[in-house]
Amino acid sequence: MNQTAGFDTHEIINQPPPLRGYNLYESDPALREGVAREGAAWAEAELSACGARCGTPEAMEMGALANANAPVLRTHDRFGRRRDEVEFHPAWHQMLSMLFHEGIHSAPWAEPRQGAHVLRAAKYMMLAQVECGALCPVTMTFGSVPTLRTVPDIAAEWLPKVFSRRYDPAFRPVAEKSGAMIGMGLTEKQGGSDVRANSTRAIPIAGSDREYTLVGHKWFLSAPMCDAFLVTAQAPGGMTCFFMPRFTPDGQPNGLRLQRLKDKVGNRSNATSEAEFAGAWAVRVGEEGRGIPTILDMATYTRLDCALGTTGIMRQAVSQAVFHAANRSAFQKRLIDQPLMRNVLADLALETEAAMALCLRMARAFDAQDDAGETALRRLLTPAAKYWICKRGPTLAAEAMEVIGGSGYVEESNLPRIYREMPVNSIWEGSGNVMCLDVLRALMRSPAALEAYFAELRPARGTDPRFDAFVRDLEAQFADRADIEGRARRVTEMLMLALQGALLIRHAQAAVADAFCASRLGGDWGRNFGSLPSGLALGDIVERAMPKT
Repeated sequence: MNQTAGFDTHEIINQPPPLRGYNLYESDPALREGVAREGAAWAEAELSACGARCGTPEAMEMGALANANAPVLRTHDRFGRRRDEVEFHPAWHQMLSMLFHEGIHSAPWAEPRQGAHVLRAAKYMMLAQVECGALCPVTMTFGSVPTLRTVPDIAAEWLPKVFSRRYDPAFRPVAEKSGAMIGMGLTEKQGGSDVRANSTRAIPIAGSDREYTLVGHKWFLSAPMCDAFLVTAQAPGGMTCFFMPRFTPDGQPNGLRLQRLKDKVGNRSNATSEAEFAGAWAVRVGEEGRGIPTILDMATYTRLDCALGTTGIMRQAVSQAVFHAANRSAFQKRLIDQPLMRNVLADLALETEAAMALCLRMARAFDAQDDAGETALRRLLTPAAKYWICKRGPTLAAEAMEVIGGSGYVEESNLPRIYREMPVNSIWEGSGNVMCLDVLRALMRSPAALEAYFAELRPARGTDPRFDAFVRDLEAQFADRADIEGRARRVTEMLMLALQGALLIRHAQAAVADAFCASRLGGDWGRNFGSLPSGLALGDIVERAMPKT
């Protein structure tokens, strides 16, 4: 007998459907316009196909499963032999297969053409909306290529496997694999961001001028199942960069001992380990004592991806919030039609579009590898954009979660995962202060960087008095450089706001540019999202951010 017959307590109404089954590219006019503007219009069909794959229910479920099932470290087998392997849920491997298929790990290097970095940036921002943890190893792999190319024999052996679009998770020597990933290991307990304080020792191997034995530890070694790592250690000539594979030349597991996995706030699908180098075999990359400049070449690319990844998950957070507000009512009105809610949603959308415009412009600078002005601009923008975008992400995610309310705070929603994911890109590859000091170094060491930057602003000048006044205030920051280090965060923030304003004035919908200048540049903006001044076309901004299912 059915004990509950006749006792239905309520009908489920006024609940939005899940935001799934939509094309992340076709639903994003800011992304489409930016791709065409920055030189990758030729990839429209490829990006549309990627956007469709990213928006499927299966892809979104794959991202959720990879995060719900954390990796497990296996240090030994049942007989007590070292294994030093990490086991992942099948969804993790499916996600990496998807990333390799899209070429996120290497396509601009393997298939160079104008706009290749812009294409990759657009894909990266869409794939971040599915799952961010798996982006870590492909980012490091991508960033390693310019460094590996400086060592011809390593490049000859490894780059064909790095360029492969076949993901191969097998734990075996690279010669036996169809694809490879490269990681990096810098951070040690005693130094953190101060890599020069690292104590890991590199002992030259007799009879070779390039081979060393590494003895020491790394406090954070991300994605420890990569096939090789670029690491730093103290050689007789000082801090040096080394290439350390998981297997030695004779096919034996290298002396990399995984101690434990970090229990992180977010980025939970990705394994991050503490590791010891117990006589690990490695090959020197670059000169002894030049390890930090060598490894920083890689960091330039990984910092780009920090900004791209944060922008991608900002976009997903805004999509979820706007879609929810369009499909739920309160006080006899749809949430999206409530004036204060519309202000919040427009402010979130504005922040995300500005970040996306900045990222795509920065990607174009990476496409112009041989242009001196773009090179100088890239050197300045990369740490500045990483700082500013990654600082804005956590606050935006919290506000988007609040738009959705209690159902956005539970784990069935992807908002908790987005919220937990946000801080990692701000911390990884150099925290906020490190980035701002790096911005100052770029300005002080290369006058061309500041010249290239202000040249980028010039076409927008004279079109909006709020923008012009802000740029004059920015120029005044450099007139007196006393205490500029103490002002580094404010200077970096102003550099990014002025550039975002210039890009939106020149290229965005008029409502977007007007709202950005009125709030971020005009001074009439509160400390929280949702405090845009009156008289702006907020409905147009929100409609532009609406995902189309």
